[in-house]
Amino acid sequence: MTNTFDTLINSFIEDKVGLANDFLSPTLASHLKENLLALYSDKLLLQAGTGNDTVVVQDKLFRSDKIYWLDRSNNNLHENSFFDLMDSFVAYLNSTCYTSITGYEFHYALYEPGTFYKKHIDQFNNNSSRKYSMIMYLNEGWQQSDGGELCLYHAGRQQNIAPENGKSVFFNSGELAHEVLLANKRRMSITGWLKG
Repeated sequence: MTNTFDTLINSFIEDKVGLANDFLSPTLASHLKENLLALYSDKLLLQAGTGNDTVVVQDKLFRSDKIYWLDRSNNNLHENSFFDLMDSFVAYLNSTCYTSITGYEFHYALYEPGTFYKKHIDQFNNNSSRKYSMIMYLNEGWQQSDGGELCLYHAGRQQNIAPENGKSVFFNSGELAHEVLLANKRRMSITGWLKG
């Protein structure tokens, strides 16, 4: 896994956006996708909002995905395997880059056709604990016509990333504005933040 971790970290250092195409193994990605679809089928996903505990706003004209927070206390075998992977990545990141990450939070995100998330920054104005944003995609066979790219706004240019299965994206939560473009097909991911 250290090769994949290095790929993610080195691409982040080079271009402010880390990319690793195989951060999630095909097997783990498949199990996590099955979990997400089961939660969706059982109507356990909630309409996503913006803001944090002190200020939460639900506005489907700004953000229209549905989410479910992951937690080790759910005692799900595959989600705990995902947390084991994240523990390894955080330990490696802290030891190689001295980032002092002390925790994380992750949720499933599901975008139905016709949904999106407008341009925003992940770090809250009233809380700077989110240091790095991470997204891991659960979409097999994604085509350009399916839409749903992650659009990142660098100084003077935009970078669009297709939400392809197993791929991970990693960037500074307080620096890069980004959005999820209109999805034409159901789009699934695990999204979260490394905190310090």
